[in-house]
Amino acid sequence: MTELTIINGLKQNNKLVFDYVFNYYYSSLCHFAVRFTNDKTAAEDIVQDFFVKLWLEHSQINVTSSLKAYLFTAIKNKCIDFQKHQKVETKYKNKINLSSPQSELSLEYLYAETELRTIIEKSMLKLTPRCREIFEMSRFKGLSNQQIADSLNLSKRTVELQITNALKTLRIELSEFLPLIVIHFIFDTI
Repeated sequence: MTELTIINGLKQNNKLVFDYVFNYYYSSLCHFAVRFTNDKTAAEDIVQDFFVKLWLEHSQINVTSSLKAYLFTAIKNKCIDFQKHQKVETKYKNKINLSSPQSELSLEYLYAETELRTIIEKSMLKLTPRCREIFEMSRFKGLSNQQIADSLNLSKRTVELQITNALKTLRIELSEFLPLIVIHFIFDTI
């Protein structure tokens, strides 16, 4: 078989010609690719992918010199692409590894905060409406006990008692979710 016959056979998607080229060049191309990749598996993948593409895109074959030069040049280009991809992948992995613990930690905190807010909201629904209103004014709006008393036409002592009752109820409701000291910190220092 002449080289021209082989090239025309590949362009016409002739299975016998394709099998011949594959069997004749496969191992040489793999050894050649290993020199670029330093990875036998990656080299084999590159060569196999090339032959799949050669089979699928047979009509686009453009051999200007020799078939051997065409095949080895194509594999060399695929290996260079592989190396570029590896560099980008390594750079990306390093970037992820550097930021990952912080990102994971941030996500954990975000999840915990969201879960805690949901639990607090459910627990606050167990307060009486007036008690909840006073507690929210105190802890979430930052109003003083006197400001709350003036706003709701209540005595300052009533406001203090309602906040104390709310804290007791919430400590009981939230005790299984957080250590007592954290609950004390959240509600007594806000």
